[in-house]
Amino acid sequence: MLRTSGLTKRFGGLTAVDDVDFALGDDELCSLIGPNGAGKTTFFNLLTGVLEPTEGAVEFRTGNDGSVTTGSDEADAADGDAEDADGWRDITGDAPHEIASLGVHRSYQVTNVFPNSSVLENVRVAAQAAGGDGTNFWRNAGQLDRYIEEAYAILDRVDLADRAEEPASALSHGAKRQLEVGIALAGDPDVLLLDEPNAGVSSESVDRVVDLIEDVATDHAVLLVEHNMDIVMEVSDRVVVLNQGAVIADDEPAAVRDDPAVQKAYLGGYEPGSASNGASSDAGDDADTGTNGGEPA
Repeated sequence: MLRTSGLTKRFGGLTAVDDVDFALGDDELCSLIGPNGAGKTTFFNLLTGVLEPTEGAVEFRTGNDGSVTTGSDEADAADGDAEDADGWRDITGDAPHEIASLGVHRSYQVTNVFPNSSVLENVRVAAQAAGGDGTNFWRNAGQLDRYIEEAYAILDRVDLADRAEEPASALSHGAKRQLEVGIALAGDPDVLLLDEPNAGVSSESVDRVVDLIEDVATDHAVLLVEHNMDIVMEVSDRVVVLNQGAVIADDEPAAVRDDPAVQKAYLGGYEPGSASNGASSDAGDDADTGTNGGEPA
């Protein structure tokens, strides 16, 4: 559904993402792990068009037949011209909003909601933008009702329907993370990229966020960056490990956990239930994300 070939990003003389070949399958939950500065969030930014690669390609395919729906016949026809015989579309260098319109949505490491808007409005605006009406001020009430209904359905899924009318600023950090997932779900994307959804979440709220991730993965392809190895081992179908921008392991969770190269580079003797060891000490990894021209992540 989403794949890269030879994906590389250099910042001056530093290679942040190094010749990465990667593929995310339909309805697969793949975790991306690695030490600070491994390139995880830079990789996310390359997938979503925030950064352009130095080399390599990013391709996207949606639906079992490879069809891409963008909301208009003209746009769909143009998209079809860009696809190969197997339905893969080259999205390398496409703008973030173009990639999002195809069905690749993401959450961020830093909570990214409109604090003064209601919980409902945060999701409704996202659904409206995904539906192509984000800048259409001359819409009819029926269209708006459709987005409100979609927003309520999403809030019910992320367990925030009873707080729909509250300002987002009133939510706990964990609830804001749930809201962020809800915003990412707006427009029914095919692929969700979740960048540390449990970062800063209290221990009481972690289970709720983990349950939400597992629920979302039942009908979406999910790429997850997560530092809590107990969570990674519990929820992942597959784990990919980056170190110094390169893939050093790509396998089922148990195989990655026991891989000597991964133990040396990142896990440091991790054992189940020892989430406080070196694997989870990277909170704040890739915090600059490369989005402002700062240091590569």
